[in-house]
Amino acid sequence: MAERAPLVAPFKLALVIPTLCEAENIARVLGMARAALDPLAIDYEIIVVDDDSRDGTGDVVSRIAGEDERVRLIVRKGERGLSGAVLDGWRATDAPVLGVMDADLQHPPELLPELYAAIADGRDLAIGSRYTPGGELGGWNPLRKLLSAAAVWATWPLQRRRLRAKDPMSGFFLVRRAAVDRIEFQRAGFKLLLEVLVRARLASVEEVPFVFGSRYRGASKANFKVAWDYGKLLARLYAGKYGLRRESPRSAVEN
Repeated sequence: MAERAPLVAPFKLALVIPTLCEAENIARVLGMARAALDPLAIDYEIIVVDDDSRDGTGDVVSRIAGEDERVRLIVRKGERGLSGAVLDGWRATDAPVLGVMDADLQHPPELLPELYAAIADGRDLAIGSRYTPGGELGGWNPLRKLLSAAAVWATWPLQRRRLRAKDPMSGFFLVRRAAVDRIEFQRAGFKLLLEVLVRARLASVEEVPFVFGSRYRGASKANFKVAWDYGKLLARLYAGKYGLRRESPRSAVEN
């Protein structure tokens, strides 16, 4: 497939940061993200989508938003799930470039300029990648690395041959809105990027290496439900790819 033309002007970026009980981390993350994006001299906003945390996460974000209008807070009631939070954030903005980053500093905010540069140069999707040369998984134990490799291997038949990503499980990426508009993505789970790779209107993908960091503070959200939701996503994507079910036309990413 041909690559997209470069953006002719610095297009607005909307970076979504989903949170659940991240009061100890979110101020630091927002400060580092703004410090990384400010030198680019682009129009941007950071949308924190919080799943009704009871630890004061929303209060911290509200205080920062009162000082910087580029920071916004959306609080979801009665719903959980990273993918759904990201999709709700994307729907709340008109930005032509959409992104997502975790709130625990395992994703380095200083990588944002490189990801944005890839989009500005014409890529449809720019991924912060642990598996491309130069990237690392950090301090993961051997079992976790093995499970991660198996999860990536399971995606290989689903991905388009010339657009395959080495890290389809990453939660750190930017994408052009035009590539994802009017596509209904699964709201449950944590692996939105995989579905973007399989179903979005992509002509080009670039992976930017990074070293997966340690959580700054707080507890990981990984649990059995995360694995279960990933299994359901794989089943849905395989069924769609091999014609076992019809996809609904209802839009999930639409302003």
